[in-house]
Amino acid sequence: MLSLDPLSPEWDCPLGSKDLEEEEGPWGGGSGLPPTGCLPGSWRQDVGLDCKGSPEGAEARAWTVYYYSLLQSCLQQAGLPETQDRSQVPRTGCPGAEVTLCILGSPSTFLSVLLEGGVQSPGNMLLCLSPAWLMKVPAPGQPGEAALLVSKAVSFHPGGMTFLDDFVPPRRATYFLAGVGQGLGWGREAAELARDLTCPTGASAELARLLEDRLLTRRLLAQQGGVAVPATLALTYKPPGLLRGGDASPGLRLVELSGKEGQESLVKEEVGAFLHSEALGDVLQVAVKLSGWRWRGRQALRLHRRAEPGAVADTVLALLEKLEEEESVLVEAVCPPPRLPFPGSPSPGPELAVRICAVVCRTQGDRPLLSKVVCGVGRGDRPLRHQNSLPWTLEVALAQCGLGEATQVAVVRERIKAAAEAALAAVLALEAGLSAEQRGGRWAHTDFLGVDFALTVADRALTPVALELNGGLCLEACGALEGQWAAPGAAADAAAAAPLVETMLRRSARCLMAGKQLLVVGAGGVSKKFVWDAARDYGLQLHLVESDPNHFASQLVQTFIHFDLTEHQRDEENARLLAELVRARGLQLDGCFSYWDDCLVLTALLCQELGLPCNSPAAMRLAKQKSCTQLHLLHCHGPPWPAPSLHAVPCCPLASEADVARAVHQVPLPGVMKLEFGAGAVGVRLVEDAPQCHEHFSRIARDLQGEADHPGIGLGWGNAMLLMEFVEGTEHDVDLVLFGGRLLAAFVSDNGPTRLPGFTETAACMPTGLAPEQEAQMVQAAFRCCLGCGLLDGVFNVELKLTGAGPRLIEINPRMGGFYLRDWILELYGVDLLLAAAMVACGLRPALPTHPRARGHLVGVMCLVSQHLQALSSTASRETLQALHDRGLLRLNLLEEALVPGEYEEPYCSVACAGPSPAEARHRLLGLCQGLGIDGPNYPVAHFLSHFK
Repeated sequence: MLSLDPLSPEWDCPLGSKDLEEEEGPWGGGSGLPPTGCLPGSWRQDVGLDCKGSPEGAEARAWTVYYYSLLQSCLQQAGLPETQDRSQVPRTGCPGAEVTLCILGSPSTFLSVLLEGGVQSPGNMLLCLSPAWLMKVPAPGQPGEAALLVSKAVSFHPGGMTFLDDFVPPRRATYFLAGVGQGLGWGREAAELARDLTCPTGASAELARLLEDRLLTRRLLAQQGGVAVPATLALTYKPPGLLRGGDASPGLRLVELSGKEGQESLVKEEVGAFLHSEALGDVLQVAVKLSGWRWRGRQALRLHRRAEPGAVADTVLALLEKLEEEESVLVEAVCPPPRLPFPGSPSPGPELAVRICAVVCRTQGDRPLLSKVVCGVGRGDRPLRHQNSLPWTLEVALAQCGLGEATQVAVVRERIKAAAEAALAAVLALEAGLSAEQRGGRWAHTDFLGVDFALTVADRALTPVALELNGGLCLEACGALEGQWAAPGAAADAAAAAPLVETMLRRSARCLMAGKQLLVVGAGGVSKKFVWDAARDYGLQLHLVESDPNHFASQLVQTFIHFDLTEHQRDEENARLLAELVRARGLQLDGCFSYWDDCLVLTALLCQELGLPCNSPAAMRLAKQKSCTQLHLLHCHGPPWPAPSLHAVPCCPLASEADVARAVHQVPLPGVMKLEFGAGAVGVRLVEDAPQCHEHFSRIARDLQGEADHPGIGLGWGNAMLLMEFVEGTEHDVDLVLFGGRLLAAFVSDNGPTRLPGFTETAACMPTGLAPEQEAQMVQAAFRCCLGCGLLDGVFNVELKLTGAGPRLIEINPRMGGFYLRDWILELYGVDLLLAAAMVACGLRPALPTHPRARGHLVGVMCLVSQHLQALSSTASRETLQALHDRGLLRLNLLEEALVPGEYEEPYCSVACAGPSPAEARHRLLGLCQGLGIDGPNYPVAHFLSHFK
């Protein structure tokens, strides 16, 4: 049941028969050549592996050639094409302005990460086969830190395409992951490259020393994570500070040794007591091994029967001589394999053992996420090790051992998930208490773990017992399992490395944006408070232009410019004035953007004045005025096809009563009347006939004349209206990220039925429940409409209805989605639309995964002051909702500050529940709304959620 390292072929090695130390490869400063003759295959040998200006010695060159051949062998076995050498024509790029994910490691270990990176960020995932392909250069203004430059690498692209590339000038790494542990081909040179970088790193020698100490990690997992570990006796010579003191761990006994000699009496006493302790349960065998980072991958172990205390003590005493400070000798239980199936079932044959290998990744908000489980199956009387057993899925492995009942397998999987995620959480908590020097750099963090488990029985339940952490080996096992789907007709599962690559991209975006100077036009209200906290977290330097001199955000930015933004008829003149103010203050801006409806056209004009990236003012004006949007798109017939005209809806602008009289004969009724420049569905109404049209027009003309009548909904642009055809169907939001006219990401959510004749939003669900084909139609419709209006760069929110004839456009909001949308997308997909918008504003392609995967489901309802004033003042008060949010029982997004009822209202807040399925999330939300008093006869939450079944 033990998981051993790959360089120890003897599973039961008597002491003296083999030197316990293995020599390092040349990157570690030792000697030795790579294996020869073990990579059968046919590929070109005359490729340009030399890196100009960085000559390699003979041994280092041999390793580079070996790893290139290993890559070709891996690609060949996966059914992927051979690497093409295009190093004769160096690639040019934009150093410091592009994502560069760099891996220095064995191709077989990191193949799944490399291939996934080629899909999620084509051409930006780079594999370096030699440290000579990399170079550290001092970082200006950051003493002690260095930038990492890539001169040569193998780049990965969709479809498994790979290219051997030279880069002139060198690419600047935005993320670095190196195999820095002990073993062939690794060591000091790779570790030094990873130390004290200005870019995020997913591993360091300092962190590896901690994670490769079995005793330290075992104690950490047991104490901090509550993870089951084998009963262990550890005899430690001068233990490290992290092992001194602290609470005792269940089943772990730590004995500090004052020296390595003269310990016979103590050793025999401790070994005897341990072998007779209840902590061992019904264990029949124990293993004796060395612990410490120096021994990882360089030792064998010795198995003994539990009934042989003398032999165990002798082995321990012999190993004590090899200890250095902070190292240990471990005597640990060999977990007996479970007898499957349980008594009463027919015998499946010889007893088999299962080694479980789980890969868990750090995701948005430093939350662990299990990405894949791979198993090895072998004889129950021998320990299993990596690379000496075939990879199986958990379901197949357990079926091989006689456990095929789906419910029981699901329970085992859930226990593995809980234990693996708890293991990474414990490691992240440990790292949070370490200094930058202890971690190996300011940006060094563990982004993934591989956890080896034995499956045994504890308290009459199948229990995963954590043996050790094996990042590279577990990742390689996952890659081997995924490689089996390369066969024609095989159905591939989600890649184990997908969450890891998403984390690489997310951290790269932070790296690229740290310190960027951005001008924000319009601060917005309470619903945009997240902007300022996020900016501080990302290291953005914000400068604000705002009409309200007392706005709370004025104290949260680098520069505050008080300027009246409400006179939109003077936007062009104001843009010139603002540009002069920016220059007068000496602001060196990287970008300028706005997320506030009223300020979008002014922002485009200001960017034009300052020479900063932005959409054209004409495109922003077109999208800002709703009737212009529809009428323009109605005339966009293509090619290409399908054309945007297919999604546009007939409408008429209304500036006077005469326009209303004319419109009722041009637009089929029933129709929808709304403000041309409105927001939040304020003043939007279903009208059945001509009298209702005239009545509603007169009411809006009387009640909503200017900004003071209802701030923040666009009345600064006037109160003109439009009448558009009412289309039947379900309503959906599509939030898009575009760069250079290319679609980078899209997120579709579903809206519940509104309370007609009004259109104020009632409920929402994400991700969408639409069929994949319908979802794709919605995304493409939103994308085509944006392109049709000339919106090529930015984050946009497009509202559509899905009718029997396909998607129809409601309106385009040429800015980040409002209400809860940014929060939900960040929570479910780990993608921050605010950061994406900031990157586009700086002319940088957002670092986004190509196919982000949702981590669950969110279903929410809106609370309205007119319907919920009593509940919001008592059972569902702001304090109560915030407390439930803090406990993780609901997700609260506050949209308004005060409980002020009115005829024309926007939602006060959004209350949502999460779940592994839409049904579970919906069930939790309905129960919560009933308990809080949000559900009622006049606000039937069940009805609003009915579209999400």
